[in-house]
Amino acid sequence: MKKILFAVCLSILFIVGGSCSSTEHEFYSTLYGTVTDNITGNPVNAATIILSPGGKTTISGSDGKYEFTDLDVMQYTVTVQKDGYLTNRKTVNAVSGESVRADIPLTPAGE
Repeated sequence: MKKILFAVCLSILFIVGGSCSSTEHEFYSTLYGTVTDNITGNPVNAATIILSPGGKTTISGSDGKYEFTDLDVMQYTVTVQKDGYLTNRKTVNAVSGESVRADIPLTPAGE
């Protein structure tokens, strides 16, 4: 019975143009995290998060959270900027098919 089901599966994949090989599929990564105040630990909203290479940008939410989806698998530098805070950078590796967390603390300027 298992052999018949397997043969049916292969036939359907062949008919619809699918493949049983995982090497033909591209996998992407998601990068997410929270921007916080290094002194208070509170979330920092409206911080600008820049991803390079690629130059993608986003803004942290009221909960300090941010997310980049459908990223190519490679090493990225995450740069976070907000008026009143020192800029902070972190290097992260995007992993195929995985979500990678990169929390970024910001130090208030003058601290």
